[in-house]
Amino acid sequence: MEVNTERYGEIYGVDISAIKEAQVRISPFIHTTPVLSSETLNSTAGRKLYFKCECFQKGGAFKFRGASNAVLSLDNDQAAKGVVTHSSGNHAAALSLAAKLRGIPAYIIIPKNAPNCKVENVRRYGGHIIRSEATMQSREETASRVLQETGAVLLHPYNDKRIISGQGTISLELLKQAPLIDTIIVPISGGGLISGVALAAKSINPNIRIFAAEPRGANDAAQSKKAGRIITLPETNTIADGLRASLGDLTWPIVRDLVDDIIVVEDKEIIQAMRLCYEILKVAVEPSGAIGLAAVLSDSFKGNPAWKDCHHIGIVLSGGNVDLGTLWDSLC
Repeated sequence: MEVNTERYGEIYGVDISAIKEAQVRISPFIHTTPVLSSETLNSTAGRKLYFKCECFQKGGAFKFRGASNAVLSLDNDQAAKGVVTHSSGNHAAALSLAAKLRGIPAYIIIPKNAPNCKVENVRRYGGHIIRSEATMQSREETASRVLQETGAVLLHPYNDKRIISGQGTISLELLKQAPLIDTIIVPISGGGLISGVALAAKSINPNIRIFAAEPRGANDAAQSKKAGRIITLPETNTIADGLRASLGDLTWPIVRDLVDDIIVVEDKEIIQAMRLCYEILKVAVEPSGAIGLAAVLSDSFKGNPAWKDCHHIGIVLSGGNVDLGTLWDSLC
C-alpha cells in the first residue's frame, strides 16, 4: 500500500515532524551511535552492509531513545508520581534510566523468565522491580494494579506515539551517516522500533525499502502481514527474548502499510549471526539485535529476485544485553 508521506501524521499519529522534535528533545541525553562496516561481511552477503550499533546506546539498546522521549514529554504534574511499564528487559532498563535522569520513580513489571543481565540493568538504574508471570495477561494485570496503587503514568514499551517517535530518530542519524542506503532491515516484535524507522526513512526517501526480521518461533508479524490483520500467537519459542511481543493497534497499521516484507529466520541462523558479530565486527550483540544480519544472510533473502537490487543495506543492531553468566561459569 502506497501512502503519501505528508499524511503520515493524519493516518498514523506520528510523522517526520514528531520524530525531528523527538531528536531535539533527546539529543542532549542519548548517544549518536556509530555505523560500522566489514568487507568480510560485505563479501559474504554480496551487498554493502552498514551496521547501526544501537548496542552502544545508553542502557545497551535502542530503547533509551523512545523511553527518554516519552519521559521528557511528560509535564511536571504527570511526571511527579512516576512512570510504569512492563517489559522483558531493554525497555525496562531504558525507562529506569530515563526516569532517573528526570528524578522520578520508575515502576517496572518484569516477567519471571527475563534474562538476568536485563534485570540487573533495571536495578543498576534504580527501577523498582515488580515481578509477573511470563504471559502478557499477567504483565498487563500487574501493571494495572501498580497504576492504581501509585497514580503513575503508563508508558507502553512500543504502542505509544512518543516511543515510536523516539525510535524513529535512528533513521535520521543512519541516513545522514550512510546516505547511500537503499534498504533498512530492522528486528520486529511489538513494532515500535520498525514503525519509527519506517516513518522517518520513508519520509526522507519514499523509495527506500524497509524489511522486518523475525524469528520462526515468534513469527506473528509475518502471519499478520499475510492475513491482513493482527495475529497473536498462543506461545512463542525463540532464543531472541526481545522479539516475543505482539503488534499493537498503533504499530500494526504502520507495519501493514510501510514494511515491504518480513524475513523469517531460524534460531540457528540468529546464533550464527551473533557469532559473526563477535568474531568479525568485534561487537557483543544479543540475539534480538543480531537477527537483521541473520536475515540478510538467509537463503530466503539472498535467493529472492525481488530484492536483487538492494545494494546498500542498513542493519540495526538493536541491543547488546547478552546474559554471559553461563560463559563465565564455564570458565571458573
